[in-house]
Amino acid sequence: MPREIPKAYEPQEIEERWAKAWYDEQLFRAENSGPGGPITPGENTFSIALPPPNVTGSIHIGHMLEHTQIDMLVRWHRMRGERTLWLPGMDHAGIATQFIVERMLEKQGIKRQDLGREQFERRVWLWKAESGGVIKQQMIRLGASCDWTRERFTLEPALYRAVLEAFLRLYREGLIYRGRYMVNWCPRCLTAISDLEVVHHERIGQLWYIRYPVVGTSEHLVVATTRPETMLGDTAVAVHPDDERYQRFIGKKALLPLMDREIPIIADTYVDREFGTGVVKITPAHDPNDFEIGKRNNLPEIEVLTDDAHMNAAAGKYAGLERFVARARIIEDLQKFGLIERITEHTHSIGACDRCKSIVEPKVSTQWFCKMKPLAEPAKKTVLDGLIEVVPDNQRTILLQWFENIRDWCISRQLWWGHRIPIWHCANCKEMVPALDSRVETVEGHARAASVPTKCPKCGGAKLEQDKDVLDTWFSSALWPFSTLGWPDDTPDLRAFYPTSLLISGYDILFFWDARMIMMGLHLIGDELANAIRQGTASAVPIGQTSAGALAPEGIEARAIPFRRLYLHSLVRLTGGEKMSKTKGTGVDPLQMTQQYGTDALRFMLVSMAAPGTDIILSEDRILSARAFANKIWNAARFLFFNLEKIEAHGVTLDELASPEIRARAPYLVNDKDSLIHRWIFSRLSAAAAETSKALDEFRFHEACHLIYQFFWGDFCDWYIEWVKPQLSGPDRDVSLAAWRDIFAVLEAALRLLHPVMPFLTEELWHKMPKHHAARSIALERFPEPRADWSDLASEADMATLQEIIIAARNIRAEMKLDQKRRVAADLSTGDQAIRKLVEQNLEPLLRLASLSALQLSTGHLDSTGSAIRSTAQFDLRIVYGEGVDKLAEIAKLKKEIVRLAKDIESKQMRLADEVSLSKAPAKIVDDLKTTLAARQIEHQKLLDRLRQFES
Repeated sequence: MPREIPKAYEPQEIEERWAKAWYDEQLFRAENSGPGGPITPGENTFSIALPPPNVTGSIHIGHMLEHTQIDMLVRWHRMRGERTLWLPGMDHAGIATQFIVERMLEKQGIKRQDLGREQFERRVWLWKAESGGVIKQQMIRLGASCDWTRERFTLEPALYRAVLEAFLRLYREGLIYRGRYMVNWCPRCLTAISDLEVVHHERIGQLWYIRYPVVGTSEHLVVATTRPETMLGDTAVAVHPDDERYQRFIGKKALLPLMDREIPIIADTYVDREFGTGVVKITPAHDPNDFEIGKRNNLPEIEVLTDDAHMNAAAGKYAGLERFVARARIIEDLQKFGLIERITEHTHSIGACDRCKSIVEPKVSTQWFCKMKPLAEPAKKTVLDGLIEVVPDNQRTILLQWFENIRDWCISRQLWWGHRIPIWHCANCKEMVPALDSRVETVEGHARAASVPTKCPKCGGAKLEQDKDVLDTWFSSALWPFSTLGWPDDTPDLRAFYPTSLLISGYDILFFWDARMIMMGLHLIGDELANAIRQGTASAVPIGQTSAGALAPEGIEARAIPFRRLYLHSLVRLTGGEKMSKTKGTGVDPLQMTQQYGTDALRFMLVSMAAPGTDIILSEDRILSARAFANKIWNAARFLFFNLEKIEAHGVTLDELASPEIRARAPYLVNDKDSLIHRWIFSRLSAAAAETSKALDEFRFHEACHLIYQFFWGDFCDWYIEWVKPQLSGPDRDVSLAAWRDIFAVLEAALRLLHPVMPFLTEELWHKMPKHHAARSIALERFPEPRADWSDLASEADMATLQEIIIAARNIRAEMKLDQKRRVAADLSTGDQAIRKLVEQNLEPLLRLASLSALQLSTGHLDSTGSAIRSTAQFDLRIVYGEGVDKLAEIAKLKKEIVRLAKDIESKQMRLADEVSLSKAPAKIVDDLKTTLAARQIEHQKLLDRLRQFES
C-alpha cells in the first residue's frame, strides 16, 4: 500500500480518478449499503429521488448546491448503516427538447411538419442518444453517489406504463376531463402552458381610452384598454349594473370602432367602476374574465389572433399583421378617426412564457384538464397533520395556501415529443375512447400504448384516431417517487423504498412538482391501500410491508405519501445579490470553478453558506477559504505520514499503529502527565460526531460544516497535532506509541466525519491508511458516533483553560508585534489552585505553543506599568515590555498607524454623511461600509490605548 502523499494537493487528478472508480465499480448500488446483499421489505432504509433534470440541460450552480446537499445526506445515511438509495433519472422536457430539435432542423431548412410526427420523433430520439443526458456525465464527475444501475427516464417503457395507468385511473374517476376553456397560450412554443409556467412582470405601459359610439345617439362610451389589437374581437361593452352614470345605456348597442359591428351594452357585476372610465370592452376569445362574462351573457366568441400571434381573417384589413404591428396600426387609425380620447401611462402585469420568455396570450382552446380540488384536500390535511414535514416552516404556509386556492390543471400540450394522450376519437359519433389498459409495447426501441381500441363502444365505428396532444411534462414528474420504483407493478424496490424518506427541491418548483407529487401519491397509492384493506390483502399492496390486515385505514395517508420530509433549499446569487441569469451572461458554471478550486472546495463553500430560508451569495473569498481548508487537511495527513520514520526507528510498522483493530481500541493513555490532550481530543470527537449528525438531520448544513471545520482545523490540526508533536518523536517508546496510535485513530475518524461534504479528498487519504481486506471505500464505512466512554467534560474544561492562556499570550505578542521566533517571559496570576496545578502539569506545551521562555506563577495583583495585560475571570496574564520591544520604534509605528486610521475613518464618515450618494448605492454596499467603519473605530481605539501604555 503506497503511503506517500505528494507535497502538492492536486484535486483534479484525484477527483477524476475516484469519480471513474466509483461509477465503474457500481459502488453506490443500494445492495452495497446496509447489511449488503438482497433487499428485503422492512429494512432500515433511506431513499431519495433525484429531482429529474431536463435531458436538454447541463449543470449550473443551483444544481451543484442541490446535488451536494442531497449527496451529503445520502452519504451520511449510508455511513450510518442504513440501506440507502439515491435514485437518479432524467426528464424528457417536452417543450425544451422539441424547441432544441426544431431549431436544429431549421438550420438544415427543415420544419417538423415536413417530416411528419413519427419521423420527427425519431429525430428527437436520435438527438437524445447523441446529445442528451449531459448532466449525468457531469454528476458522475462531481461525485454524486447515485445508484446509476437504477437510472430512469420519463419516456422509457416502465415509466410510460405508469403514466398510462395514472391517466386512465384519473380519467375513469372523472378527475381528468376535456373541455373548451381559456388557457395561457405561448405563440412561440405553439402550445398551452399552465398558470405556473407563466412568469409575471410589472411593466409601465399605456392605457388607451377609445370612444365607442352608442348606436342611434350622438353619444359615445369611453373604454380604457391596454390591448387595443384585441378590440377587433369585441362582442360587447359592459358596465356595472349599479353605476348610475351608465344605467341608461344598458340594453342599447355600441358600434365597434374600425369594424362597424354593432355589439350589445350589457351590465355585469364583474366590472370595476374605479378602473378607467368604468366601461370595459368584452372580448370573450382573448381574456379569461371576458370569457366568463361571455358565458354568463351568451356572447359569441370571435378569435382575431392566430396560434403564432398574427391577426387572422376575422381581423379584416389587419389580417396577417403581427400582433404588436397591428396594435400600432390600429392606434394610428383610431387617432385618424378621432376615436382616441386620451392616452395615459399605466403599470400592469405582463405574463411571459417561463421557457422562451414570449408574452403569452389568453386563448380559448380545447384542452385536457385535471380536477385539483379533490386531490388538494387530502394533500392539505396531510401537511397540516404533520405527516409530511416541510422545512423551512414559511414554505409550509405557502404550500397550504396554494392547496387552498388551487385551480384545475391544464395537462395537455400541443407538442409531438412526450406521452401522447391515451384517448382515441371516433370519426362517426365523436365519442372519446380510452386505451383498454396501461400495457405498453416497444416499437423501434420506444414505448407506446399497446391496448389500442379498435372500435367505438358507442356506435361500433372502426375509424378511431388518437388524440394529437401530449401530456404536460410535469404530469409524469408528479409520479416520479413511485413510478421510478416500479409502480404500478408490485416490485421489491417499491416495497422497500416507498414512501421515500426525503425530497430536496428548490422552492421555485414547490407548486410545479412537490405539491403535485403529494397529491398523486396520496390518491393513486392511497386508493391501492384502501382497496387492499377492503379485500383483506394488505400485504399484497406494493408498499404493504405489513402482515395482511395490519394496516389500519387511518394509516393509509402515512403510507401513501411520496416522501416523509420536504426540504426546500436556497437559491445561489451573485455577490451583489442578483439572481443568476444565462440571458444576462451572469450564470456561473460550477465545472469551471471545480477545475480552478476543486470539487470538494466548491461543495464545502456552497453548503457552509446554506442556512435554511436564506439565499447564498457567491463569494470568491469563501471558496478560497474552503480550498485552504482542503489544503490544511492534506498537509496534516502528509505531515503524519512524512514523520512516521521517527516511530519506525523503534521497529514499529504502520499496521501496528493504524490498523482497524488498533484504531478500534483507542484512546491509548499512558500516564496522567501526557493523557490530558488525548482524553480531550476523543471527547471533542465524540461531541463533534453527535452535533454534526444532529445538524444534518435538521438540514442545518452550514452548522454541520462549521462543526467539522472547527474540529478538523481547530481541534485536530491547530491544537492536537501541535500539542503532541514532542510525544510523537520522544524517547519514551510507550508514550510515543500511544500518541501515534491515537493520532491515526482520530485522523481516520475525522476523515469519516468529513467524508459526506468532501468525498474525494477523504477517499484519497483514507486509502493511505491500513484497512480491512474487504473494505472498498470510506463511503461504506461507519460515520463516527458519539461514545459515552469518550465523553470527558473535565478534560474539555481543563483544555479550555489552557487554550485561553495560550491565546491570551498570542494576542499580547501580536499587539506588541513581537518576532514570532523570539520567546519572552510572562507572568500568570490566579487564585485558583486547580489552575495553578493544571499549568504546572502542562507547562512544556503551554510555553511552546504560546512562544514563552518562562511563565512565573503568582496569586497577587499584576502591575500593568510598562506591560500588556490580559484579564479573565480565572487569571491575569502579563508580558512586560523589555528586550523584545523597541519602545521608541513602537511608539513611532503606533502614531503613524493611528494617523492613517483616523484619515480612513474620516473618509468613511463623509461617505456615509452624503445622503444623495447613499440613496443611489445598493443596500449591501452601505451596510458593508458601516461595518467596516465600526471595525476601524474599534481598531483605532485599541491603538490609542496601547500608545498610552507605552508612554506611561
